[in-house]
Amino acid sequence: MKIARQNNTLLASTLILLLGIVYAVTAVAQDQSGPSVSDNVQDLKQRVIELNRDLFILEEELLFPANTQVAVFLSMDVGEFFQLDAVNLKIDGKEVSNYLYTEKQVDALFRGGIQRLHIGNVRSGEHEITAFFTGRGPQGRDYRRAVSHTFTKGGDIKYLELQIRDSIQLHQPALTVKEWQ
Repeated sequence: MKIARQNNTLLASTLILLLGIVYAVTAVAQDQSGPSVSDNVQDLKQRVIELNRDLFILEEELLFPANTQVAVFLSMDVGEFFQLDAVNLKIDGKEVSNYLYTEKQVDALFRGGIQRLHIGNVRSGEHEITAFFTGRGPQGRDYRRAVSHTFTKGGDIKYLELQIRDSIQLHQPALTVKEWQ
């Protein structure tokens, strides 16, 4: 949180500095012949956009360093046994994501889409992820199931995928957690 405030302060200071430069260049350009003011302003706008992009990348690296980052995704291969309504995600008992789905979003997941549910930081070591799925199950009944998985966080980014699939043998959805390598 402290890093985010420092980052925001750095971003604000940089933008104020750039606006001052734009003002100074505009004043100088009015006094000299050469490139028009419009050309100078457009050049400075482009530089501000590039600097903003670089600051965004730096902020992402500071807030989510690779050695502590964990990302959780959701995929579905479901047909007749489950209609998803919501997902509640917890890591080490702390709620990190709670998502309600529209029909269009569920349809996109049915067609092969993958949703990023959470990206955050955890220390190295063992952690437990728990996902609660709410929706309509077989015969249109309300359905709530959970899946838990223990994973070990090392020095690299950890990617986890929550998978919802039809289990034809059991006539209900199968919920699993897959670790990406």
